[in-house]
Amino acid sequence: MVLMPILNPSWTVLYFEAIALLFAAIGFVQLRLVNTKSVWAEVAVFSADFALLTVVLLAPRPYGAYDMPDVAIFRYVEFSYFFVYLALGTIAYSWQAIRIVAVLGALFWTVGVVVVVLTPDTHPSGAAVREALAAHPFLRSLIDPESPQIAARIQEVVLFALVAFTLSVTVKRFGDLLLEHVAVDRQRTNLSRYFSPNMIEELSANDNPLEEIRVQEIAVLFVDIVGFTTYANSRSPEEVIQTLRDFHARMEHAVFDNHGTLDKFLGDGVMATFGTPTPGKCDASNALKCARDMINAIEKWNLERVSDDSDQELSISIGIHYGPCVLGDIGGENRLEFAVIGDPVNIASRVEAKTREHGVNILLTEAFAARIRKETGEGGDPLIDFTRFNDQTIRGLTDAVTLYGL
Repeated sequence: MVLMPILNPSWTVLYFEAIALLFAAIGFVQLRLVNTKSVWAEVAVFSADFALLTVVLLAPRPYGAYDMPDVAIFRYVEFSYFFVYLALGTIAYSWQAIRIVAVLGALFWTVGVVVVVLTPDTHPSGAAVREALAAHPFLRSLIDPESPQIAARIQEVVLFALVAFTLSVTVKRFGDLLLEHVAVDRQRTNLSRYFSPNMIEELSANDNPLEEIRVQEIAVLFVDIVGFTTYANSRSPEEVIQTLRDFHARMEHAVFDNHGTLDKFLGDGVMATFGTPTPGKCDASNALKCARDMINAIEKWNLERVSDDSDQELSISIGIHYGPCVLGDIGGENRLEFAVIGDPVNIASRVEAKTREHGVNILLTEAFAARIRKETGEGGDPLIDFTRFNDQTIRGLTDAVTLYGL
């Protein structure tokens, strides 16, 4: 634009330079209105664009000598430039805006055609062509420079409308798919807060897998910080919350790394399940490995805390039980929660509390021990480093049980 007046100084070039500046000014206004989200503002900008484009394409060029009638401009297929605006609408606007483009484009072009047709401009060649091709009316209509070819003009508008409608449907479907993708991604993010990655894949691949109420055998694990109440009494609220965040983060990693489900945070404790929402072949083994990983994570955390000279060491206690639980959604219309209910939950919690009595970090029930030995088979005793505690009483159970501690 800068070099054209220098390379080709003429009034015609200046005319088109002025037109280009007008288009740029409309584009600038368009950018300023992006955040207004006003439909009428969009209509106004589109109207200005199409009005200017129609005038440029159909009005006689000033300062230029064109030896042809005005209606002959239709021979240059000028209407194809309207499709450029239609394409731009698909990139920058909604499907509603595309239909606005279609209506405005068809309207302004139709008005322009009507004005040109109603202001005929004769040319000597027109009469000559009509006389020479008097016996061939169709060919005469194609060649006659004074013929506006109304059928072709109608076809232009109809094709423009069809293409615009098709594009608007495509953009709408694309937008719907995008929203669905965002919703699915949000759902997967929410699931990732509760389930391990492999469980998320399974949940995503099935329709409403959590709605079915069923009973299945699972491993239930409770972990708690020993003496946290005393610890918290001598710390500021900010320190207490930060400690809990760090603790929960480490426990969460241990659960998810071992294919477990994080059921809930319990203040300074965590409840996790293994075998939910669907049972596996190594649920008890995963639970035991998770417990060992939790102990290792706390030991590493304590080393960091001591090296920073910021706080005292912390200790955790873990109780694990295996048995049949009820699984399903509970809650109201506004909030649902995947719940694990049954005696194994209560037993695991009470077993965790008995770790203080035996001076161990991990305490397992006989039912859990039987299950993990079944999973291991001939691979050796997975509890060889555990101490056996016979005839242990647990509140809620009539008979004494055997526990294993580490």
